[in-house]
Amino acid sequence: MTNALDILEQRGFVKQITHPEELRKRLERPLTFYCGFDASADSLHVGHLLPLMAMANLQRAGHRPLAVIGGGTAMIGDPSGKTEMRKMLNRETIDANAQALARQVAKFINLEQAGAGVVLNNADWLSELNYIEFLRDIGSHFSVNRMLTYECFKSRMERGLSFIEFNYMLLQSYDFLTLYRKHECVLQVGGDDQWSNIISGADLIRRVDQGEAFGLTFPLLETSDGKKMGKTEAGAVWLSPERLSPYDFYQFWRNTHDDDVARFMKLYTFLPVAEIEELTAQKGEAINKAKTVLAYEVTKLVHGEAEAVRAREAASALFGAGAGGDSVPSTTLKAEPVNILDLLVASGLAASKSEGRRLVSQGGIYLADERVTDIELMVDPQDYGDKLIVRKGKKVYHQITFQ
Repeated sequence: MTNALDILEQRGFVKQITHPEELRKRLERPLTFYCGFDASADSLHVGHLLPLMAMANLQRAGHRPLAVIGGGTAMIGDPSGKTEMRKMLNRETIDANAQALARQVAKFINLEQAGAGVVLNNADWLSELNYIEFLRDIGSHFSVNRMLTYECFKSRMERGLSFIEFNYMLLQSYDFLTLYRKHECVLQVGGDDQWSNIISGADLIRRVDQGEAFGLTFPLLETSDGKKMGKTEAGAVWLSPERLSPYDFYQFWRNTHDDDVARFMKLYTFLPVAEIEELTAQKGEAINKAKTVLAYEVTKLVHGEAEAVRAREAASALFGAGAGGDSVPSTTLKAEPVNILDLLVASGLAASKSEGRRLVSQGGIYLADERVTDIELMVDPQDYGDKLIVRKGKKVYHQITFQ
């Protein structure tokens, strides 16, 4: 059987590992591992998709995943990768977020069969902690001098690091210790911005229980043009259909840069590597087939096969016959002339009229593939029929229905 570490490395998941040879040997037999997801929003986003896929690959290789929703740590907020303190959320909001995230995680890890994965909430053990006992039993194992050398804290020193955030590393390390004791969990995985938290947890297990523990981090991905993966002009690429339609999600992947297609297919699909290499060996227009496969496969994983098919068909119709179908983002307006700026705001293609003016003046707005140059343009439904496709830039499409 192929070692799970070889699978992760082949597909591009591995950035850093503690004790790599020991971990490789330990992965020769089933182990329990965990990954955490803070309940700071009611949906995961594309940034979480990479650890979810890594967990799924590890489970497929015979290992048991624990998905830990950070209902307890969300009360504090992780300072890692942040230049400012996170917004404090109330308990009711965090609880609602945790329930929503648990449902999303269940799409990626098998929770049904015997020995399958488990979704946990660290509020179950963190909320009941006695602070004095925690400081004595756990805090005594942490060196402040060493903690201040970690990048997650160093990057915050100029703006100021609150004491409540300084506790976050202790709590996440305690999570690992708790999971080690209750579930025999010996491996924590996460993004590379979690490296210092992960190694602190593994070290705590070794110090307190003289146990064997490991850490593995994933690369923090950037696209080939240097942008953070999952960030667009419109904001985060959410996994929830309420926050981002399946069609827009599909289009995000369909618009992947040529240079990123092979890498993303290895990370975000379960297609065999040999098939991926064959699909992405072509250049120029031929790579578009691979982009369509990528968009379909990822959308199917996140939103289900039916929505993936709908999105693919809608995109095909939009780029082919020029009509978008029900899955394309759309807005219904009265069948009467409307100013182009009002149309852009009403459809959400522009947040304000001033943004609309900028888009038009820069040549970024098209009506039925014809560039708009006049900010005073009145769009008359009689010129377009009952449906009109509006394009912003090269890749953002919106359907206007006149009634």
